[in-house]
Amino acid sequence: MNYETPLYRPPSEAQSLILQATIGCSHNACTFCSMYSKKKFRVRSLEEVYEDISWARANYGKVQRIFLADGDALAMETEALLAILKKLTDSFPEAERISIYAGPKNILAKTEQELVAIRQAGIKLAYFGLESGDAEVLQAVKKGVTPQEMIKAASKVRAAGIELSLTVILGLGGKKHSRQHALHTAEVVSQIDPEYLAALTLMTEKSTPLAARIAGGEFSLLSPREVLLELKMMLACLEVKNCLFRSNHASNYFAVGGLLPLDKERLLAETEQALGDYLLLKNEYLRGL
Repeated sequence: MNYETPLYRPPSEAQSLILQATIGCSHNACTFCSMYSKKKFRVRSLEEVYEDISWARANYGKVQRIFLADGDALAMETEALLAILKKLTDSFPEAERISIYAGPKNILAKTEQELVAIRQAGIKLAYFGLESGDAEVLQAVKKGVTPQEMIKAASKVRAAGIELSLTVILGLGGKKHSRQHALHTAEVVSQIDPEYLAALTLMTEKSTPLAARIAGGEFSLLSPREVLLELKMMLACLEVKNCLFRSNHASNYFAVGGLLPLDKERLLAETEQALGDYLLLKNEYLRGL
């Protein structure tokens, strides 16, 4: 495979075939993120992608899951994406799922008919970086969309029959906006009502604009205890119908998981237990992106 590194994928795609349909991130402006800062966004040619698919078919055994990278493969023209999906389904008929990162702006740029066609061509799951449901926080981190646009984009994906996995970032509002970040994020997630929800915890690298704000005293990071309080507040306010929640990402101080709303009380109790026993929290040096 002709990977252009660094290469990122969601934790649940650890055993998946990773195929780079695009390089970098089409937005690449979030103040907290350095994942694709050294990559200039481009859409790979079909020839390049087809070569990787052929190589993977010749060298790998049974492939059950496929993930389309990089940061937002949905940014490519629908016709090209459909061609790649056909090549994948023809080459890997045994694959049970093809998934993709999907940014809100690129979702909104697609028509409902295009999204339905993408679903019918094989995309079953979209990873959607909500990060926050608070308007001030989203504006501060330069996400490029409003909470209302987040809801609209997510709703378009679900209406097309594509399952949705949302990610939110604990601590993204800092100390100043912690409460509104938790409450408004819970509100937006509840309106979207995704199949999956994952919580990460803010980590900053020195090269990011947010790190400069921290160094300048403009942004205050949460303590581990404050992160847990934010998590507890968000969980308590979530009103979803059937959502698998996890906080098992390497960035988190504490991992909980369960089905909401069925396991809500257990998740809250486990979080409360962690608030009273710091031995349950991950050491700072063990956290990672």
